[in-house]
Amino acid sequence: MHKFHDPASPAETTIDFDAFLAVDIRIGTVVAAEPFPQARKPAIKLTIDFGPGIGTKRSSAQITRHYQPETLIGRQVAAVVNFAPRQIGPFMSEVLTLGFPDDAGEVVLFAPDQGVPNGSRLF
Repeated sequence: MHKFHDPASPAETTIDFDAFLAVDIRIGTVVAAEPFPQARKPAIKLTIDFGPGIGTKRSSAQITRHYQPETLIGRQVAAVVNFAPRQIGPFMSEVLTLGFPDDAGEVVLFAPDQGVPNGSRLF
């Protein structure tokens, strides 16, 4: 199991606040979702609207254990929007959708408990 999945792992090395601010985490609404059978690990292709400042971006998310594409439409999700795009098979993933592992290491999406404007930044 990767150390990120281990709830008993200690906190990472201390960083300064500027390092935290360098990671741009925003909220967006899923506007399209479809299976991604070409992915090495089961995944869903997401199209996420981050509002007028960032626009619509795509993400490949390994979330098939708890989610079906049709249940994701309209859901708000958090994502890192300032990583370089990553080619995943025939698909270009532009943002990293965020989640936490459940007891089995399967991804549970991270989202606000109330609706917030698309493009809102985590602070």
